[in-house]
Amino acid sequence: MGEKHKAVSEEEEPQLDVQDVVKEEEKLPEEKKEEEASDEQELPEANGDEKENTSDDHKDASTSPEAEQDQISEVSTGTMLCLTKEHFIVDEHTEGKLEDEEEDQSLESEGWAVFSTDGMDFQLNLKQRVERARKEMDEEKEDDEDEEVERYFIDTSLPPLAPFNHRNVSAKPNQIINFYTINWQEVLGGGRFGQVHKCVENSSGLTLAAKVINARSLKEKEVVKNEIQVMNNLDHASLIQLYAAYESRNDIILVLEYVGGGELFDRIIDENYTLMELDAVLFIRQICEGLQHMHKMYILHLDLKPENILCVSRITNKVKIIDFGLARIYKPREKLRVNFGTPEFLAPEVINYDFVSFNTDMWSLGVITYMLLSGLCPFLGDDDNETLNNILACKWNFDEQEFEDTTEEAKDFISKLLIVNKSWRIGASEALRHPWLSDPALHHRLHTKKTMCKSRRSSCVPQNDS
Repeated sequence: MGEKHKAVSEEEEPQLDVQDVVKEEEKLPEEKKEEEASDEQELPEANGDEKENTSDDHKDASTSPEAEQDQISEVSTGTMLCLTKEHFIVDEHTEGKLEDEEEDQSLESEGWAVFSTDGMDFQLNLKQRVERARKEMDEEKEDDEDEEVERYFIDTSLPPLAPFNHRNVSAKPNQIINFYTINWQEVLGGGRFGQVHKCVENSSGLTLAAKVINARSLKEKEVVKNEIQVMNNLDHASLIQLYAAYESRNDIILVLEYVGGGELFDRIIDENYTLMELDAVLFIRQICEGLQHMHKMYILHLDLKPENILCVSRITNKVKIIDFGLARIYKPREKLRVNFGTPEFLAPEVINYDFVSFNTDMWSLGVITYMLLSGLCPFLGDDDNETLNNILACKWNFDEQEFEDTTEEAKDFISKLLIVNKSWRIGASEALRHPWLSDPALHHRLHTKKTMCKSRRSSCVPQNDS
């Protein structure tokens, strides 16, 4: 009995050690016990097994103490595994949290704001929103400032239309005197082609202009018929309109819309006429509109000069482009060269007998603008050869005293036209968008200051033979 009782006591001591381990585990924090609840469920089972083993040991005292020691080792190892796993989870959670915080700080440094709600993160680019709001405020401020700037809106309406609808005309082999009364004593204009007289249509009483063109040879007649074909394609208020045509053995007479305000050139040289810079804006704008339509119809004028710009009346600033005797229908794929024109207004490509294009007319517009503002011809020499050499060298400037009060916008406009390389010149549409022709604030300054075009009248000599 004594030895049996001693054996039982030795077996119970390891059981007390297992219970102590279990009690130590129960002392773990509530948080850790919840996270490893699944792992700790194995411990009661292990304890239950040990109790069963203990009861079996009471029944069977032959179980060795080494087996019980192995059970204690398994329990201790399980506990260490639980602790290690829990620490791994905590460390992983901490590292993830630090990474999120670092990412949030990075976003915030880049101007982003991060908001979390209902387990979802929202990111807003505050920097971009602030910049957008500031930009909108600046634009509103600029709009307010623009509203405070005074403007002057020039009359951009077109010249009056011809008193008849556009017509497709062909030369009729009839005598013009059978249909019109021509005032041979009243000469409206003239040149190398012939003369222009005032006339009245007998049937309607309509006042018109009869342009008598000397054309004896077949070649000369073909040139005039080209002019008729060109005018048949031009239906615009800024371009003079063709009414009828009559052919005889020695000439062809074109019956045209009557425009009675005189040549623009006359206004440049008239000592009694005060030309303001704003007047020049109005003239050039209308010429640009006429050129824009011509170029849209693929027609080049090729002889643009102040003598070929007529004023509708002497009391308005409305003008029309006339004289399409040298005009050509332009086909970009068929390279066109010409060797004619008025020397002072020829573009470099014409002098070099190079290919011409729409911008060939824009060079001539630049020369006209220069003349309107100063009364000077930018390239005029002592003779035609010197004039042509000046054009090829593109020798011109704004150094003359006539440009002292001229606006920088006007000078810039001319500078964008008088360029040797035709592809660098601005076209008619772009010219109409230039500030000198389109800025109401600039026009208000010109209207208020009454900026005059200072003209050295004697430097402008009419070309009566061209």
